[in-house]
Amino acid sequence: MSGVGKGITTASIGAILKAKGFKVNLIKADPYLNVDAGTMNPTEHGEVFVLDSGLETDQDMGNYERFLNTDLTSEDYMTSGMIYKTVIERERALGYHGKCVEAIPHVTNEILERIHKSAISASASITVIEIGGTIGDYQNILFIEAARILKVRNPEDVATILVSFLPVPGTLGEMKSKPTQNAIHQLNSYGVQADMIVARSIRPLDQKRKEKIADSTSIPADNIISAPDIDSIYDVPLNFAKDSIGEKVLSLLHLKSKKNGKSMRKWQAFVRKKNKAKKKVKIGVVGKYFDTGDFVLSDAYVSVIEAIKFSSYSLGALPEIEWINAKKLESGDRPISFLKKYDGIIVPGGFGESGVEGKIRTIKFCREQKIPYLGLCYGMQLMVVEYARNVLAWRDAHTTEIDQKTNHPVIHIMPDQEKKLLKSDYGGTMRLGAYTAVLKRGSIVARAYDKLRVSERHRHRYEVNNTFRSKIEMAGLSFSGTSEDDKLCEFAELPMSRHPFFVGTQAHPELKARPLDPHPLFTAFIKAALKK
Repeated sequence: MSGVGKGITTASIGAILKAKGFKVNLIKADPYLNVDAGTMNPTEHGEVFVLDSGLETDQDMGNYERFLNTDLTSEDYMTSGMIYKTVIERERALGYHGKCVEAIPHVTNEILERIHKSAISASASITVIEIGGTIGDYQNILFIEAARILKVRNPEDVATILVSFLPVPGTLGEMKSKPTQNAIHQLNSYGVQADMIVARSIRPLDQKRKEKIADSTSIPADNIISAPDIDSIYDVPLNFAKDSIGEKVLSLLHLKSKKNGKSMRKWQAFVRKKNKAKKKVKIGVVGKYFDTGDFVLSDAYVSVIEAIKFSSYSLGALPEIEWINAKKLESGDRPISFLKKYDGIIVPGGFGESGVEGKIRTIKFCREQKIPYLGLCYGMQLMVVEYARNVLAWRDAHTTEIDQKTNHPVIHIMPDQEKKLLKSDYGGTMRLGAYTAVLKRGSIVARAYDKLRVSERHRHRYEVNNTFRSKIEMAGLSFSGTSEDDKLCEFAELPMSRHPFFVGTQAHPELKARPLDPHPLFTAFIKAALKK
């Protein structure tokens, strides 16, 4: 089921196999008919994770990059929409030479072709493929069929792992294995025999349950891995390593480890530092995608949250992250003064009018009260709007995304983006992917990165309007990083003589933060928050 832990299981197996000396490649196969994740609502699907290439993907790709500590490519992600689009376009171009085009073999062949292309492109020794969705879902049947064909063609080189949930009904208090048994039987009905089960539950799986599942599924009890709930997803690889999952996977693939048992030392050191972190730092994240029914959907900002954690742990600090709904600050449901309790405030990316005035009020308060502030994408754009309104006294200053009639459009749409919007061309059409920025010598951001040229990933349509740029800078807000041609403002900041940390970036640096490699801009922000 959704959220059971397939992505974290895939990422953890990848990290373990990499630590054993193998070049590992991870692929996410999403059953959605969306061509990519770019048009999906964050409150329904979670964060859109952007690769260096600019491809908008599922948030699982973020976990893959974080656990592997590497950048993935467009070849490592596929959706049903991508597959069907490619097959249909090929058929229209007579690529099938007049044949009757069918789901099998043409769609499954396209899936297999992409898997092979991804493995070759990554020069991978082992490729781990996650098929999204649930056994029994109509939309992922063709991916499962492709997996069956792959194993038939390469019986010695393919292993199948099922991640399954074992519920413990509150009224019974007993772990139930029947849903997992039924899942295995349904998988068998597709012609696929699982070699291993990762058994997810609120508590560890006992030997009796392992044997019961083994008897009903023909999977050896030794290949049923207990995966209980734990405090942190970053403990999962170590938890799996205790059950020797790496050795068992290698055995199924007829391979031997290239490194000794100490190969997870870097990961173990990170987890130790995380577990030893004591001094608390309180960070408020002011966003608009938190409310979904009666729940708080932190998945909408998962990369921001993880980036905060990595930098905090590296400084020996334990972050206390609180979600603040910008809409409530906008309506006055919460007094703005309550923000004083935070050591630092982040306004992350977003789109549209909802919650904007609440975010602008937040930014003004942080600037005036000297609370460390980090603005990401929209958070930087609104930082410029706030400064224009309240320092330059341009009361109607705004972004043209919200107000097209303002006399002070300090944020406006890029000309090429305007053409796309006129055509209602929304998918994959923003400024996407990695771009280089040149930083001002001596600036806060240059000191944070300890370099003058940086590459960060982007996902936006609107930019600082150069018509107003010089006047804004003369009033004290420095655009401390620009594109290589100096046409686009990539970073903005107030000097430390006026504020301990008031920084915004048009990019999404959170997308490059890793457990073993915390992002320098987040680390500089957390340092400032700890000083407060």
